[in-house]
Amino acid sequence: MVAPKRETPMSDTSAMRDHYDQAGLEASLLRALTAAGKDIDNLKPGDLQGADEFHNGGAAATAAVAEQLGLTPEMHLLDVGSGLGGPARHIAARYGCRVTGIDLTPGYVAAANSLTARMGMQARLDFRVALADRLDFADGSFDGVLLLHVGMNVADKPGMFAAMHRVLKPGGFVAVYDVMRLAEGDLVFPLPWSSVAETSFVAAPEVYRAALTAAGFAITAERDRGEFALAAMAAQRAKAAAEGPSPLGLQHAMGPTVAAKVGNMVKLIQGGVIAPYEMIARRA
Repeated sequence: MVAPKRETPMSDTSAMRDHYDQAGLEASLLRALTAAGKDIDNLKPGDLQGADEFHNGGAAATAAVAEQLGLTPEMHLLDVGSGLGGPARHIAARYGCRVTGIDLTPGYVAAANSLTARMGMQARLDFRVALADRLDFADGSFDGVLLLHVGMNVADKPGMFAAMHRVLKPGGFVAVYDVMRLAEGDLVFPLPWSSVAETSFVAAPEVYRAALTAAGFAITAERDRGEFALAAMAAQRAKAAAEGPSPLGLQHAMGPTVAAKVGNMVKLIQGGVIAPYEMIARRA
């Protein structure tokens, strides 16, 4: 399916939830963990690697973002679009931070909380259902916000960043790692973040810069991560060819059309139309 070049904003989130929601998600993950030789009653951070961080580059991309943020154990972070909780658990385990995650998909949130409890990490991590541009938290609640492959589903980026600015303490950061548009060209669906054009809001870096600046942020770093993502996916394919497919793969969170979703995305990155892109910004 080829999308029209102009994507139309959509206020109803039910189609987005339908895109992400996978029936029997937690049970599927537990079966895969068992097949991979993991003790599901005594899981450790990293046991789900390959399945619980489904942005481009996975855990390596999370680590690359996190190492730029000056994280300390005293910090409380907000992970917007937290998925299965992989990035939040990665950061809590590595840096000792407390992380609150929000996601619009109830099945993801339930699985994130359950898997976190199986790792004994629930004292530092909690996950709840909420929308990226409707943050029901008190002013100045957080030291930082993570946005990892989420903005592609948010039409109102100025509203989203304004909400983040409100819930951040002075000096707090927003760390963005989203797929952004770098050139003209049709998007071919399905893609990992959307099955149809109506729920896809991919935007250029200049749109993010303008929205962040208007919300009161100063951008301190940014970089195109397209080559990094393509190399990571090539390495993953080579490993699967040599060792066979892992039971802990993207199919659990992304469903039976995962190959088409990822394949379409790879072609668009290779063609220079889109790329994963990092931006770090600070609240005044």
